[in-house]
Formats: sequence, structure tokens, C-alpha cells
Amino acid sequence: MQSSTNERCFHCGQAIPSGTHFSALINDKEQPMCCPGCKAVAETIVSSGLTHYYKHRQGELVLPPELVGQELPSSVQDELLLYNNPSIQKEFVSEVEPGIKEAVLVIEGITCAACVWLLEHHIAKQAGVIQASVNLTNHRARIRWKETDIQLSDIMSSIYRIGYKGHPYHPDKEEQLLEVEKKRAIRRLGVAGLGMMQSMMLAMALYAGALQGIEPVYEAFIRWVSLIIATPVVFYAARPFFVAALRDLKARHLSMDVPVSIAVGGAYLASAAATLLETGEVYYDSVTMFTFFLLIGRYLEMQARHRTGRAGNALLNLLPSSATRIINGNETLVPATELNVGDVVLVKPGHIIPADGTICVGGTSVDESALTGEYRPLSKHINDPVVGGTINVENPIQIQLTSVGTETKLSAIVSLLDRAQQEKPKAAQIADKVASYFVAAVLITAAVVSYAWWHIAPENAFWITLSVLVVTCPCALSLATPTALTAATGTLRQHGLLITRGHVLESLSTATHIVFDKTGTLTEGNLSLQQTVTFGHYDTEHALTVAAALEAHSEHPIAKAFHRFGAQSADNIKASLGQGICGEYNQQQYRLGKPEFASQLCNQSISYRDAPDQDQQWLLLCNDQAPIAWFSLSDQIRNDVPLALKQLKRLGFSVSMLTGDSSSAVSAVAEQLAITDIISNASPQDKLAHIQQLQRQGAQVIMVGDGINDIPVLAGAQTSIAMGSATDLAKTNADAVLISSEVTCLVDAIVLARKTQRIIRQNLGWAICYNLLALPLAALGFVAPYMAAIGMSTSSLVVVGNALRLTRLPRRKPLHSGQKSR
Repeated sequence: MQSSTNERCFHCGQAIPSGTHFSALINDKEQPMCCPGCKAVAETIVSSGLTHYYKHRQGELVLPPELVGQELPSSVQDELLLYNNPSIQKEFVSEVEPGIKEAVLVIEGITCAACVWLLEHHIAKQAGVIQASVNLTNHRARIRWKETDIQLSDIMSSIYRIGYKGHPYHPDKEEQLLEVEKKRAIRRLGVAGLGMMQSMMLAMALYAGALQGIEPVYEAFIRWVSLIIATPVVFYAARPFFVAALRDLKARHLSMDVPVSIAVGGAYLASAAATLLETGEVYYDSVTMFTFFLLIGRYLEMQARHRTGRAGNALLNLLPSSATRIINGNETLVPATELNVGDVVLVKPGHIIPADGTICVGGTSVDESALTGEYRPLSKHINDPVVGGTINVENPIQIQLTSVGTETKLSAIVSLLDRAQQEKPKAAQIADKVASYFVAAVLITAAVVSYAWWHIAPENAFWITLSVLVVTCPCALSLATPTALTAATGTLRQHGLLITRGHVLESLSTATHIVFDKTGTLTEGNLSLQQTVTFGHYDTEHALTVAAALEAHSEHPIAKAFHRFGAQSADNIKASLGQGICGEYNQQQYRLGKPEFASQLCNQSISYRDAPDQDQQWLLLCNDQAPIAWFSLSDQIRNDVPLALKQLKRLGFSVSMLTGDSSSAVSAVAEQLAITDIISNASPQDKLAHIQQLQRQGAQVIMVGDGINDIPVLAGAQTSIAMGSATDLAKTNADAVLISSEVTCLVDAIVLARKTQRIIRQNLGWAICYNLLALPLAALGFVAPYMAAIGMSTSSLVVVGNALRLTRLPRRKPLHSGQKSR
């Protein structure tokens, strides 16, 4: 094998074999090439005017060009390799598709939106990574990759190499990191605060001495003491700013830590030089004050971020650490992580259910308030499903587990919540982009101001430039949107609405029309069989047995009305969305559903007009020879729906009902709820077409549904909301899930969404106006460095404090006396 040199090819990054002397002229400089092929390609790129490719290329190198060849310490490499172990990945990695995995990591070292941008772009460049998103608020990264192309340890190594640390996400681990971060911040804040007080006291003596006269020996003494006091502030308290700035510069990316570091470091070095040379001004008071106020701002921002992060962790912390497993009648206490599907566990009164399952022994009531916001315990009996993280209230029960670990509903809720927080709305994307360009503009402006004042009044040039750098730090601009979105999302989850897409708050605030499905949405969905009318010689028991067999495996509300009439299942079952179901039972074909659909099987034309009466909802059962029976079903309107619809109309919404039902029950429900825009007997395609027609007319539509037949229209609306009782497929396709199943939560969500948009506009307006006002004042010399530090920190605190107003639901105005709910 041919040996190689330490030099690497400028084009492909590979080592250049010894004795090879190929090169290409790129940007007026000869760059080494490893072979004639790379030389030819490089020259083609240059001749085509595409030399910027070498600044923005992606994918060829696992590491950025400036870091190629640097190796992580062997201890770190060994630790990261452990994360490739499937047993370790079990806790924080899920397989979303065959061969494609997704992990949630907590990133240590993030300080601003620029860090998020750098991480997302750097991780996404790695070969095999499909998607990478980082949340500024809780510092969690969600990464999806192809297992055959890259290992998790390689991804985590790439994070380490640009100056950050990634840890597997687990509530307990994150709590430890949050606590470490908090203690470290308090220590730095204490050093900066103590240094600021001492420096300010000494600075007062220097200011007084400048006015009234002071002996040079005492002035020199005060300066040296100030230097000693400021040194630990700069090298310890302000260290995170320098580390982050160096990291970002090595990655060729500007962040707000760059101007901060220039301001702190420049003022300190200039002051130290003035102290050593005994000439010039010193700025130790400004250095320590700026560091203190910036740390204060970041500490309070960190506290707000920890608060929202803990709100999400509280969900996974609902699960107990241990459970009582029953094996051959013996009770054994085991860690909850060792539970498997099929295990039977004992849950005593007052204990938390450890995973999803069905009750196999006993009956009780279960408190699901932590998940749904519904504080009334629900009655549960044998074969009823229960959810991990809920509380057994009354009696001991035994549960057979159906889902554990990342497959539970609780984990799914957390996953959907994380997905929503990591999908950036347009406002957040614009703010991030503006902030990144703003830093460059600040540095350019500072350079221009410094140059100008150097010619006008050289003695003032330095402190005015320092003030410009400090006062224009874009912290508030970066925090304006993510803090508001995170606060609002967490508030709605606590009150029963789980947002699963990032655009929901924005689209809810601009919506004009809201469209409801009927069964299971406006009504409770607990359909009950009221009457059976048979044809000819067919008996009622036979008709009910066949209907139960056809609906045996369906979770549709209509199907549940028949489940108690039989345990057998039909063969070759096929459901027609919005029409009905067909299958084979005892070697004969049957259809159950709308009269027009079912009667096609026996070549007859039967409609709702042929039903026993026009006052109820009827289904028809037919075989391939004749109709067999009519079934009458009834449902109840949800208690809170009348009030919710009146509140929505008062907010300016046009309310519609879109249903596949064509019975008289549609008009009865519409009349009771005062809905005038009704479309009945609609297929899934008809529903989607109606929504699309509204959207073409300029409507911003919210669609609320719960069934499989609602999936196309849920996907087609600007905002789709699935009921908590909806099918899993409907929830997956929806933008939000009403886990409490209380329709009044929609009103709260819309009111809060509008408030969120107002607060985001207020935050952005404040941040932009502050910088536009402060910059010229600082550039003209009207803002001293200490004033700049106070102003910058205050600006960030105003933004965070304003966003925290979203942690409470705004009060809905009461209806007028003439609008009371029935």
C-alpha cells in the first residue's frame, strides 16, 4: 500500500499519497490535490465560477475542514461507542421505520439561537442523517438517521467536535443537568456580582479623584486592585462567552457571544494595558457590570426554560420506577424498565399504573387528570384499557400489559409534544435568520463607529465602541418567539389540548371557519342500539350476531354499539369509508351500513326514505339475497358543545357540520346546536372537496373529527384537531389532539393562540425598536458602557417576562344573559 503524507486534498479531504504533486489554483492560491481526478474536478468548478462551493459544500467530510484530523480523547470515544448498544438505546431511541431510527438528546452548551442553527446544520451534514432539529427552549435535539449509513456514536462525536455535548434524553438525567447548570450559573453570578460591587466602589474613588485630584500612587493602587478584582470575573464568570465565541468562530458562524466576548475581552485588555503602562482610561467597572447583568439576564431566561422543560418532564416522571409483576401467582417487585408486553402486574389503590394494558382482574376507577385534564375518575372494568401514568383510585386490579417503554400512549404524547416544539413556525424562522444577520451588522456598525470616533475624538472611541457592542446584543430578538411558543404549548397541554405541529398556534389565531364531524365529535360517540326491525322470516338474534361479527374488530363508534352481541368475527372484512362494512360470515356475504351501500349486495334500491321512521338514525343489514334488518342507533350531544359553539360564534367563527350520516339525527343535532351550515351524507372525498372549496374562497379552516373516514379531510385542512377518543391513525394525521375531549378547550386554545401572536409581535417589536433606538444613542456617545449593560439585560428580561404571561389561560368573556347555554 502506498504511504501517505499528513497533507490532505483540498477537494475531497483524503490524505495525499507521498510522491504526489498535483495542485489546482483556487481563489488565487495553489491548493494540494490527491489525484488527477480531483484536480480536474476542482479546475472545472473554478472555471465555472463556482468557487463558493468550497465554502458551502456538504457531505464529503464527516468533520468541518478546519477540524479534520482532530481526534476525541479515547475515554470519550469509548463512552460514545456504548450508545450503539441496542439495550442502552432502548430508553431514548425509537425505530420510526424499518432501518430508520430517531433519538432525543439533551445538548449541553447551547447559549442562543445561533447555537441551534449551527447544530442543526452541522448534524444534518453527516452522511446518513435524515433530519435534525434542536429546541432552543429545552435544549433537546431530535435526530433521525439511517442505521445502515451512520451509527449514533458517530452523530454524537460530530456534536462533541464543534464544542457541544450530547446526552441521551431521560427526565432524571435532564433534571441532573439542569441542576448542574443552575449551580454553575449561580456560582458565576456570585463572582460577577461581588466583583461588580467592589469595582464600582473603587471606580467611584477614581471618578472623584479625576474631578478633585488624586495622588498618582493612590490612583495606581486603585487601578491594580481593580485589575485583581476584575480578573476572576473575566476568566471565570465570563468564561462561557469566550468559549462559545471561539467555538462559533471555528465553525465559521457568528453568534451573539462574539460581540459580547469582544466587548468584555477588549475592555479588560485595554484596562489592563492602561494599568501596566500607567496611562489611558480603565473600564473595570463596565467589564464587571456588563458581565453581571448579562449573566442575570441569562440566569432568569434559564429559569424560565427550566420551568417549561420540567413541565414536559413531568409527563414521563408520572411513570413509577418499579412495578409488582405476577408470575405463577407470586408477586415480585421489579424495575419498570424490565416489564414486557404480556406481563401481568398488580396495581394497588393509590398506586400509579406502570404501562398501558387492559384490566384482567378486578374493577376500579382511574384518575387520568394528569393526561387529559379531566379531574373526575373514570370507572374501569375487566377488558377495559388503562394508560400508564394514571392513578388507580379505588380497588386493587391486575393488568395485562399491551405496550411498554417508548410504545406507550404517554411516550407518544411526549413525542408529539417535542415534535411540535421543534417544528419552527414562520415567525421563529424569520427571527432566527434576522438574529444571525444582525450579529454581523452589529460588528460592522461597531467597526464603522470606532473608525469615525477615532478621527473625531480618539479618547472616546473605545468606550463608545464598547457601548455599541453591548447595547445591541440581539438576545431579546432571539428569545422573542421561542419563549412565547413554548409557554403557550405547555399551557394548552396542561388544559387538555396536545399540539403536535409547530404551525398550530399561528394558524389557530388566523382561522375563520371551524368544521365539526358529528358522531364522536359533537356527540359523545357512545352509540347505543335502540331498536331492531327485521325483514320477513329473519329473527333479531341472528341479525345482531351477524352485525356483531362484521364489526368485531372495528373501533368506530357505530361498531362499539354491536360488540356486546357476539364474540365471533367475520372473514374477508372490508370497510368502505363513510359507507359501511362488508364481510363473509358462515360462508355467506353480508353488508352493514348506509341503506344505499348495503342494498347493492342484493341488487335492490333501498334508501333512508324506506326506513321504519324518519326520526332516528338507521343502518341496514343485507346478504346477497335480501335485506335482513334495520338497526336504530342513538347518540347524545356532549354537555359542553352548546356553550363552546356559542363562544366560537362570538369569536367570529363560521361553524359548520360535515357528516357522513344522512338520517334525521343530523337535522335534530343541527337544530339543537343552532348550526345552519350542514352537509350530510358526505363521503370522505366529499368532505375533503368541501374543505378545499372553503379554502379557495379564502377561508382559514379548522377541522375537528375523530374517525378513519375523517383522515383525508384532517390532512387537507389548514388546522386539524382529533378528539381524544379518535383512532390512532386520525391522531397521527392531526395537527393537535383534544386529549380531554372537551370542546370548550378549543375556545381556550383559540383565545390563547391569538394572545400568543400578540405577545410575539410585542416581543419582536420591543426587541427591534430597542435596538433601533439604542444603537444611534450609543453611536453618538450618549450611552455609557454600564448603561448599555443594564439596557441590554432589561430588554431580554422584558421579552421573557412578557412570554410568561402565556402560562395561564386568558379568561373567556361570559356570554350575555340571552346567550346562556341550554
